[in-house]
Amino acid sequence: MAMPYRMKIIIPINDSAYNQELAEVARSVAPPDLQVDVSNITQGNTSIESRWDRMINAPHVVDLAIQAQNEGYNGIFVSDFDYCGVEEAREVVSIPVIGGFRPSAFTAMSLAERFSIVTVLASVEDMQREHVRSFGIAPNFASIIPVNLPVHELSERDKVIQKVYECSIQAIDEDGADAILLGCTGFMHIAAAVADKLAAKYQCNIPVIDPNMAAVNYLYMLMRTGQTQSRLTYHIPPNYKSQN
Repeated sequence: MAMPYRMKIIIPINDSAYNQELAEVARSVAPPDLQVDVSNITQGNTSIESRWDRMINAPHVVDLAIQAQNEGYNGIFVSDFDYCGVEEAREVVSIPVIGGFRPSAFTAMSLAERFSIVTVLASVEDMQREHVRSFGIAPNFASIIPVNLPVHELSERDKVIQKVYECSIQAIDEDGADAILLGCTGFMHIAAAVADKLAAKYQCNIPVIDPNMAAVNYLYMLMRTGQTQSRLTYHIPPNYKSQN
């Protein structure tokens, strides 16, 4: 019997409150030969709602990524739409490391022409617009709209579903979006309910992308096909000493 692929999901906040729920979400879409384990950082801030939060927490994400590689994992998903520590970790580990934005955006663009991001707070809007510019997909980007809820209130599921639904209608009717990206990995158990409400309103399918589900399957594809980050892009830092 073949050994399963092992995926480490790193939650880049100093809070374990989301570990079990994220593990359940990830395993609900994981194929049978994929083992998924979830860990959070144990230093830094308890949420990422700004560039400053991202900067503070990134070194601890990199430390966990190195540990995951040393423990024999085949790939790492940093469960953060805004790539906390992802680019840095890619320079110092050899297994694939991904964040939440790329898989979500690529999925949306494979299903629709233009997408909007429904995110948490205005404080992350420009940070997330940077992703669109960095990856050269501005022609496919319709808008970004915050639900104006901090990450720690995303567990209030009924309220969150209604707010995401209302923002999605705005994105579709006013901005010309054909698909919706949930712009925070804390939006768990939200996408399907919003998609159902949109289908009932518009009488057609409108993709609503859960960033955790998209990332788990995207990373699994990279692992299965033996792909990892290019060393022509992500050079090993000259002063870096392996922590094996």
